[in-house]
Amino acid sequence: MQLIDTHTHLYVKDFDNDQHQVIKMALEEGVEHFFLPSIDSSYVDRMYALEESYPKHIHLMAGLHPTHVRENIDEELAKVKDQLKVRSFCAVGEIGMDLYWDKKFIKQQQAAFDQQIKWAKTYQLPIVIHCRDAFDEVFEVLEANKAIDLYGIFHCFTGSLDQAKKAIDMNFKLGIGGVITFKNGKINQFLNGIPLESIVLETDSPYLAPVPHRGKRNESKYLNLILDKVAECYGLSNQDIALQTSINACNVFKNHKIKIK
Repeated sequence: MQLIDTHTHLYVKDFDNDQHQVIKMALEEGVEHFFLPSIDSSYVDRMYALEESYPKHIHLMAGLHPTHVRENIDEELAKVKDQLKVRSFCAVGEIGMDLYWDKKFIKQQQAAFDQQIKWAKTYQLPIVIHCRDAFDEVFEVLEANKAIDLYGIFHCFTGSLDQAKKAIDMNFKLGIGGVITFKNGKINQFLNGIPLESIVLETDSPYLAPVPHRGKRNESKYLNLILDKVAECYGLSNQDIALQTSINACNVFKNHKIKIK
């Protein structure tokens, strides 16, 4: 049974002491592909090094995370642009808007999101969206760029059923992670009302560890716990969920030709 972690930050300092062991354990648990979203330019060398160590398993994105949109936005966006020019990526991400921590740079976040969507279209890439306390603002930018070549994943989807349907109608898959196992996660209450073809699995490690590891460091091997809960929600077997979500991920990251076992 093959699993795909469509969103994991394996390159951050939380894994400095046991990064290779963490990847080894995930591979042993059937997680064969890891899609790594970008944060900002300070992490690029770490991402490239990890890709070099695991070229068959690690897939990189380019992008500027909305919580890292600050006064140096022009400099950071220029570096994203330069990366896209010189090498291939699986997606532009994670990009979007986050108004949970700070609304100081809301206009800059909108501008960065809009610009990176345009680059994704130029390079025929999907986008991976970070959206926290900003669904209206994110949908506003998406509507302005709506087209057949705009598609991707709503990472860590925590919205309502109506918002889920709106995202799906706009050609996006929903990233389902550890929140599905939380008592207050809410999405478990309506997940079976969403077509299975419209979701992908993710951990967002080292963040948002699923129950019973909530509050601790998340790891890609815990994708199996998310799989268990998703299978329960749909009333299907783990094998069925693993297969369909892997197909869904491949349909999003279609320029990275992954063979499904």
